[in-house]
Formats: sequence, structure tokens, C-alpha cells
Amino acid sequence: MSNAKLLPLIEPSDGQAAVTPCCPPLTERPFSAEEAETAARMFKALGDPVRLRLFSAVASHEGGEACVCDISDVGVSQPTVSHHLKKLKEAGLLSSERRGTWVYYRVEPSVLAAMGKLLTGVPANA
Repeated sequence: MSNAKLLPLIEPSDGQAAVTPCCPPLTERPFSAEEAETAARMFKALGDPVRLRLFSAVASHEGGEACVCDISDVGVSQPTVSHHLKKLKEAGLLSSERRGTWVYYRVEPSVLAAMGKLLTGVPANA
């Protein structure tokens, strides 16, 4: 049983990606305990080099999504790739969809925008 919590994702509205980040920009004010826990889960998931490579492979893949068959060459076995992708999903950084025998992963645009706003303090729509 996992005690992981998903980061909130916001659906686009009116043709624009509306973003409500998990936390305020680092430069805005100190995090509350809950905000710090949420951000820590996200960064912990990305703190592993294999996970970061997988996340980058999905985020940079043409069309914004990638089949697991296209991104599994990261120097570890297939079961280990699956484990790391599961951890990224549990952290709310990836979503997936099964199509036939393959699973396709995508990084939600709102996640990237929220991460950028958290780190830079720049409004996501700027």
C-alpha cells in the first residue's frame, strides 16, 4: 500500500492552460508545512537520475507523449524502468494510457508550467 499523494493538476480552460501550482514561487513567501511536503514529493521523484532521464524523455518526445517502448533505454532493466515510471506517476508528474500492449506516458502541460512558476516566480502565462 502506497502513501503517495498526487500533485493537483488543473484542466485547461478557454483554450489556455490555467495553472494553479502546488506551491507559491520560492521567492514569494516561506512554504507552509503542507506546501513543503507537496513540493518535496515532486522533487524527490525527480531526484533519481533514471527518473529524471525518463521524465525528460517523455517531456521532450514528439507530440508530448511517449510509448514506454521508446523511452526504456536508460541503462536499467525493463522492470526497473516500470518501477521508476510508477514513482513518477505517483508523484503526479506523469499520466499514462494503455493502448493495446503498450503504455503511453505524458507530462501534463500544467505540471511543467507549475514547476516553472514554483522555481522562477514568473507567471506561467507570461
